[in-house]
Amino acid sequence: MEEKQLTYGEKAVGLSFNPGGNPDVEKIKKLSAQLIDIMDDLRKSQNTLHDGKGSEGQRLCSIAITELQTSQMWAVKAVTWNDK
Repeated sequence: MEEKQLTYGEKAVGLSFNPGGNPDVEKIKKLSAQLIDIMDDLRKSQNTLHDGKGSEGQRLCSIAITELQTSQMWAVKAVTWNDK
């Protein structure tokens, strides 16, 4: 059976890693992956500067991706938190 190729966003959030099988973790990761994919597509569509360096738009997309990864990790931490 052929395994589905993960998108950039799915790789970025570690979609396949959910050892507890928590449905909330899966939902958070899927939604975060979708947002990251949107930002990655936008980043790819931005023009690279004439010197070969990324544009300000590309930089902003990269920052947004980093912050989405961070928020996804905190959200997973929140739904898996155990006060015991």
